[in-house]
Amino acid sequence: MQWSGYFILKNKIISFIFLTNSPHTVPLNSMFHPNAYLDLRHTDHQILINRNSRVWEILSNISSYLADYLTPANYGIKNGNSYIGKNVFIGKNTIIEEGAVILGPAWIGEGCQLRKGCYIRENVIVGNNSVIGNSCELKNSLLFDEVQVPHFNYVGDSILGYRAHLGAGVILSNVRLDRQEIIIKIENLKISTGLKKFGAILGDYVEIGCNAVLSPGSIIGRESLIYPMVSWHGILPEKSIVKKQEEYQILAR
Repeated sequence: MQWSGYFILKNKIISFIFLTNSPHTVPLNSMFHPNAYLDLRHTDHQILINRNSRVWEILSNISSYLADYLTPANYGIKNGNSYIGKNVFIGKNTIIEEGAVILGPAWIGEGCQLRKGCYIRENVIVGNNSVIGNSCELKNSLLFDEVQVPHFNYVGDSILGYRAHLGAGVILSNVRLDRQEIIIKIENLKISTGLKKFGAILGDYVEIGCNAVLSPGSIIGRESLIYPMVSWHGILPEKSIVKKQEEYQILAR
């Protein structure tokens, strides 16, 4: 199946196209269930996820989940000076590089890399063997195991599934410009989320290319890929590819 469309950038019409091998549509009541996007075998926090019938509802429960289950401790390896707040758990063999800041509440799994200059704010859960890189900022988010957020990324009010990967400079924007509630749209249907802060849901194995921007309320199905420099908003079916098609002119100087 192939979908295409256009948007306007700096007075030029830019086309985009995405290709999908997704199967037939599923009933709406199961379309947004966490199991449609996330493999619960790849997180230690199934209790948090099982509380919810729609995947974005997880975001509202991260704070209370951490309040109920988090026991602060640091089993990681500090390399140089870093800041670790009082309400933080860090698992075994996680490396905390110099300059990392973890405000908390936060739950960091085992075998992670918290690289120099990363900024982990309140209500963040990071799965085992994940990477949080230089100049990356996270808040109120859940990352499954083996997620990579490696270079200059913002992840706000978002969920990243197993082995999801963000290219350098990817932004998961979490607030509308008018500060109003974030609505999920499916053709003519509008679904209330009840959230004014909601970044993105990335299913397992999703790849987002460098400098792409996902607008608030973006939902990306498993194994999908968004090419670099794309500005995306909405629902992307699983096993889909989004490309931006842009014409360039080469002129004599």
